[in-house]
Amino acid sequence: MSGTFVGMPAFPRAAREAVRDTTLRGNLRHATRTIRDKRARAVAELDDWAALREAGKQIKDHTLRHLDRYLVQVEEAVTAAGGTVHWAADADEANEIVARLVEETGESEVVKVKSMATQEIALNEALEARGVHAYETDLAELIVQLGKDRPSHILVPAIHRNRGEIRDIFRSEMSEWGRPAPENLTDTPAELAEAARLHLREKFLRAKVGISGANFVVAETGTLVVVESEGNGRMCLTLPETLISVVGIEKIVPRWQDLEVFLQTLPRSSTAERMNPYTSMWTGTTDEDGPRTFHLVLLDNGRTDTLADEVGRQALRCIRCSACLNVCPVYERAGGHAYGSVYPGPIGAILSPQLRGTGSEIDASLPYASSLCGACYEVCPVAIDIPEVLVHLRERVVQGGPAVRGGNRVVLKPAKGHAAERAAMRAAQWAFTRPGALRAGQRLASRTRRLHPRTLPGPGRAWSGSRDLPAVPAEPFRDWWQRTRGGKDGSK
Repeated sequence: MSGTFVGMPAFPRAAREAVRDTTLRGNLRHATRTIRDKRARAVAELDDWAALREAGKQIKDHTLRHLDRYLVQVEEAVTAAGGTVHWAADADEANEIVARLVEETGESEVVKVKSMATQEIALNEALEARGVHAYETDLAELIVQLGKDRPSHILVPAIHRNRGEIRDIFRSEMSEWGRPAPENLTDTPAELAEAARLHLREKFLRAKVGISGANFVVAETGTLVVVESEGNGRMCLTLPETLISVVGIEKIVPRWQDLEVFLQTLPRSSTAERMNPYTSMWTGTTDEDGPRTFHLVLLDNGRTDTLADEVGRQALRCIRCSACLNVCPVYERAGGHAYGSVYPGPIGAILSPQLRGTGSEIDASLPYASSLCGACYEVCPVAIDIPEVLVHLRERVVQGGPAVRGGNRVVLKPAKGHAAERAAMRAAQWAFTRPGALRAGQRLASRTRRLHPRTLPGPGRAWSGSRDLPAVPAEPFRDWWQRTRGGKDGSK
């Protein structure tokens, strides 16, 4: 998987820097709390939310179990509707396919709908290297692109910017990309939106090639679905002569009827709306309506490796709503850039290490970017048990073990820097399987509790630096139980 933020340190160091940025923390705190409060009210309107959540989970799990069959069905349906399907095993292959398709049109500019998949494979940079300029048309993505920045949120990529910063970016950068910002531009939302609208309109009307992702692909008809709130997606999907859609293979749903579930849960979980303002659907090509040429690039890029993991595969249910980011105390304080990936927050902490592997320092640190509070699981509209996967991946980082990488079964080596943790876990395993030794250790700890330090030495200092060590009780629980209950229940 491409898309690692070049030069980014592992999460602990990146987060340590981020929490010192008071402006960033203020922006994140205001935005995430506003979004999650609105989402809670929108979800509370539905009496059957729990049933919809379970239905979404079941649909996704069924599709993943039979993904081979549904992928073939998608290819057949898209081809029958006049489209062309391409298969990309990794980021390099996907970028080569898209670049070649653009070059065949003779164009040197493309307009883009907001797409996590194209960010994942670093498509904009790959096109730029081939002399093709890709223009983002989502407002937040435009802000990120003009500011030569990186997205920090799945739904609101520029969440780390405030209005004053956005005004300054528009004033200084818009003229280099096209129509300049109006003179005397202020930081009022209406003026900023109007400046973006005027800047983008000329690109919509001029572009001959559009690039998109998709929120869903319906297998039975080959229909692609994009939901968005600004209308820029509708312009990109209908005005260009050629449309190229790069879609992860996990985006498939079997039937039209399945959209009924996700078109209720996605908008409420993401933008706290009852329905998306713009829901665009297209099936192949149609004479005199929309693009004359349509290409669908189905992207793997580590997804089948993830599918092979019985615990971790549930991450592929994700519908990119970002609800988990907005409730995560770690994300709220550290921000999205600290995750070193286009997928930030709790879902990024489990998705990126599976798509990219845990071989790099960044990816080995991501499963630890969580307090395991469980808030992410509670709000997930497809019931991804993110804490379960985090613990599973932590075990993989510390212990290594069997995994699938590049379609091949391999045995991963333990990551560096976890020798003490492995030793502690082995010692705990030895003690817990020997009741006598465990009892003796507990009694010794109780009798020497007055001598215990208030902080941990060595590497443990980082943990106890912000926490109080729990006090050891005067007697172990099992001794107390034996003394007070006298073994009346037959236990010893």
